[in-house]
Amino acid sequence: MDRIIVERIVCYAYHGVMLEEQSLGQEFQVSLEMGIDLSGHSSDQIDDVVDYRAAISIVEEIMYGSSCRLLETLACRIADKLLTLDGVIEAAVEVRKPNPPIPGVQGGVSVMVSRGR
Repeated sequence: MDRIIVERIVCYAYHGVMLEEQSLGQEFQVSLEMGIDLSGHSSDQIDDVVDYRAAISIVEEIMYGSSCRLLETLACRIADKLLTLDGVIEAAVEVRKPNPPIPGVQGGVSVMVSRGR
């Protein structure tokens, strides 16, 4: 399977379990991996492939939309919506909080989900 990978779409949004996260917001990073089929591909036209700008728009729509408490919810919503794009067969989404308000966590936290048609 061929892949389109988009790494670290940065969004400042208002998601989280803690009230402070919902009111003050924080940085989130979203990475995507979309399974596509490029066998037989010979065109050099954007209309003939999955336009990853549409995938980025989906991420922004969900990240800047209704507040969610869980990273799991955000990742599932993004993955499910990516599968509505023509040509996307599989979608893996990682939603990351690089600076979670959890004592002792230095490397961030993330959730990754995978979906397929």
